[in-house]
Amino acid sequence: MRPVTEGYYVESTDGLIFAVKGLLHPPEAVVAYLRYAPDPDGERRRGDIGYRRLYHFEEQEELLLERCPACLFFDPVFGEQLQGVPKERIGLVYDPCLKLAELRWREGLDELEEKAVEFAGLLRERAGVLEESVGVSGSILVGLHTPRSDVDIVVYGSEHCRAVHRALRELIDEAAGEVRRLNEEEMRQLYAFRSQDTPMGFEDFARLEGRKVIQGKFQGCGYFIRFVRALSEVWENYGDRRYTPFGPVAVEATVSDASEAIFTPCTYRVEDVRFIDGPEVGDLREIASFRGRFCEQAEEGERVIARGKLERVVVGEGEVYRRLLLGGRGDSMTVKVG
Repeated sequence: MRPVTEGYYVESTDGLIFAVKGLLHPPEAVVAYLRYAPDPDGERRRGDIGYRRLYHFEEQEELLLERCPACLFFDPVFGEQLQGVPKERIGLVYDPCLKLAELRWREGLDELEEKAVEFAGLLRERAGVLEESVGVSGSILVGLHTPRSDVDIVVYGSEHCRAVHRALRELIDEAAGEVRRLNEEEMRQLYAFRSQDTPMGFEDFARLEGRKVIQGKFQGCGYFIRFVRALSEVWENYGDRRYTPFGPVAVEATVSDASEAIFTPCTYRVEDVRFIDGPEVGDLREIASFRGRFCEQAEEGERVIARGKLERVVVGEGEVYRRLLLGGRGDSMTVKVG
């Protein structure tokens, strides 16, 4: 099977559709989280089959326990139970770049597909990046979008990502342009959805989300852009770092390096750490997340308050440090004002 990475989707032989997470995967499986499951009463349709969209970890794992227990497994490297698809149970692989190439040449696109092609083309042209560095992910990738769906774009390769990110900021800053930030009503709708898993006051939420460029509106349609390092830029193998979870903590810290903030997974180097809750350690170096909602969350020099899972990281046979991982229900990161 060809390598897959963040932004790809895989479909199991049981017909379950998963979003691939992260850049490193165990040799016998692909780490991926359940997104769509066949359901006669599902609101999404592909051909004659109805599908249900699963948003929360709890409902995903409940369904997997019932239909595909093999897609829940303990991973000794990440030190916890993960969702994923054993390689022998992968029936289809959905490649974002191949999907966008198909849409560019296909006739009879629906309105959302047309906007995805146009938006991707605008970003490529403004940023001057290669066609094969940009793809379409999410519901469009697997043919399960609705007229209300967002356009999910993925960009691969760090240089391409940074170029598209700069171009996107320029497009947003243009008066009366096709790309804009969310207005207050749209922000409140997003908050109502996000706050179910990521608790935060609306003022803090709107302040932080309002300065991001990875999400917004293109020609009135919602978009989310995921920036992913190319696999050729990943200089470590699965197992080079091993993680041991130590439970929930809350910290206050200063971001010393936010150069990886646009990428999924994202990482923030931190210093001057003060523990607010949970076991206190002296070598917490970074805050990380595999979830796109935590990208662009903080900038260098800002003081943040973060709640997540403390992990011990062992690099090879020697280096040891701690990190705070964001991603579970209740996890959050806010920036202090003043």
